[in-house]
Amino acid sequence: MQISEGCDNGPRLADSIAQWSQWQLLDSLLPTGGFAHSFGLEAAVQSNLVSNPDELKTFIIHVLENTGSLLLPFVHLASVSPKLETWHNLDKILDATLTNEVSRKASISQGSALMRVGSAVFSELPSLKAMRNASLGSGTISFHHAPIFGLICGTLGLDSTDSQRAYMYITMRDVISAATRLNLIGPLGAAVLQHQLAPNAEAILEKWKNRDVDDACQVAPLLDTVQGCHGYLFSRLFSS
Repeated sequence: MQISEGCDNGPRLADSIAQWSQWQLLDSLLPTGGFAHSFGLEAAVQSNLVSNPDELKTFIIHVLENTGSLLLPFVHLASVSPKLETWHNLDKILDATLTNEVSRKASISQGSALMRVGSAVFSELPSLKAMRNASLGSGTISFHHAPIFGLICGTLGLDSTDSQRAYMYITMRDVISAATRLNLIGPLGAAVLQHQLAPNAEAILEKWKNRDVDDACQVAPLLDTVQGCHGYLFSRLFSS
C-alpha cells in the first residue's frame, strides 16, 4: 500500500483529541463545585430583587457584565501566558481586588477545586500538576478561579477569545442552574433562557475582552452588595 506525502494525520489527530479535553473543561460533569455557586442569586431572591423570569434575565445580564468587566482580564492574561509566574501574579492581584468576602471565598473554593480536578483529569499536561504542587502550601497563593480557568484554557490550546467566551458561558450556565434549583424557572425554560441570552453574553464579551487587569472593575455594584449579604441569610442553599 503506497502512502503519498503529506498524509500524516498526526497534528490533525492531536488537535481533535485536544478538543475533547477543551469540551470536557466546560462539561457540567467536571466536579469543580460550580453548581454550588449562585452568584448572589439566592440573596437577591430573599431580598425581593428577583422574583420572576424577567427579573431573573436582568439579573443574569448584570452578572455577565460584572464577570466581563472584573474577571475577563484575569482569564485573558492567564490564557495568553499559561505560566507559573503569570498565574501567581494574577492570583495575588485578584485576591487584593475582591473586597467582597463572600465572592472571594467562592472564587478560592472553585479555583482550588478546578486546579485539583484539572491536574488529575488532564494528565497529558503534566505542567498543571507541577504548578499545583509548587503552589500548595506556599501561603501566598489563594487559587482564585478566573486565573486558573485561563491558565488551564491556555494550556489546553484554547486561544484568548475562546477562553474568555468559555468563562462567560460557564458563568451563565451556573447562575441559570442556580435559578432552576431555586424554582425560579423550569428545566426547559432554563434551556430557552440560556439560548436567548447568548447574544447578550457575546455582546458583553466583545465589550470587555482582551483588557489588562489594571482595567478590571465592577459595573453592577448592587449585585456585589447583595452577594455580600449572603452570609446573613437565614437559610442558604449555595456557597454564594
